[in-house]
Amino acid sequence: MTERSRTVPPKPVPGDRVALLSPAAGLPAVYPRPFEEGVRRLIEDFGLKPVEYPTTRTMGATPQERAADLHAAFADPEIKAIIASIGGDDQITVLPYLDAELIRANPKPFFGYSDNTNLLMYLAELGIVGYHGACVMVELGRPGAVHPLTEESFRAALFTTGEYELTPAAEFHDVERDWADPATFDSEPEMEAGQGWHWHRPDRVVEGAAWGGCLEIVTDLLIAGRAVRPVEEFEGGVLFLETSEEMPSARRVYRSLRAMGERGLLRRFPALVMGRARAWSFEQPLDEAGRAAFRADQRAAVLRALAEYAPDTMAVFDVDLGHTDPQLVIPYGGLVRVDGPARRITVRY
Repeated sequence: MTERSRTVPPKPVPGDRVALLSPAAGLPAVYPRPFEEGVRRLIEDFGLKPVEYPTTRTMGATPQERAADLHAAFADPEIKAIIASIGGDDQITVLPYLDAELIRANPKPFFGYSDNTNLLMYLAELGIVGYHGACVMVELGRPGAVHPLTEESFRAALFTTGEYELTPAAEFHDVERDWADPATFDSEPEMEAGQGWHWHRPDRVVEGAAWGGCLEIVTDLLIAGRAVRPVEEFEGGVLFLETSEEMPSARRVYRSLRAMGERGLLRRFPALVMGRARAWSFEQPLDEAGRAAFRADQRAAVLRALAEYAPDTMAVFDVDLGHTDPQLVIPYGGLVRVDGPARRITVRY
């Protein structure tokens, strides 16, 4: 990307207070068990002091109420980081109520993904680096234990600065169990063997500011005109995208990227890092072969769009980011280095 002012907020240390917010959906009210597991681990494993706000466990909170909690957390000098409980589907309605000057004057590390792509992109537009990943209920409240790869990445992003190399997961899981069933939390998820990353045109080294997130939310933000910078300002950046448990079809993924291509945006990114496609949901419970086919179809759709609109772009597929387990944290607006010849991805937390 064209070089812009970039603020990396100060990091917390063990013993600090961190805000747990629900700027997307107050699902801790519906599923308290994974939320409380995540809170317990923040205390016991990370040494932090979680602080909840009025809408953290409130379903149906208004956009204004959720914005007020965000303002309170950013403005409080005792709060050293903000972690989203989970995603949702209407965080875009919170954005008009946010006080940009208050947030810009009080930058804090913010962790979240999925619908929290809204806030991450908003922060990036203010020049504040955020962190795509690590929600309380999902990654930190994972049944059995936090996956070691997730914990290592989250700990590095939360507490440290400097370079961190992402590594492919040796195992992963897609098939979920019901949070409403107490037996879900008696054991860790069943894992399947990882297949590594898939590289396309790995003939260069690209280092640039990361931009993107959950593709469904990025598409909404582009439609709503919330990503309004001239496309030229994205030149040289690293685009990272992933898809959610809504499991958009390969055709839908292609059409979203085609629209970005028609806007002249796609070709501005010399590198694309694509998360492993989420290929199972309670609504679409695909078997192992079906999941593999779903992922292959999505890769083909992305490659089709790149061939038509960004033929020189390097791409890495099936990276463990976004709606994946384990999950690697991506610094949104921060630097990412994609080294094609060495087959390495390094981020700067």
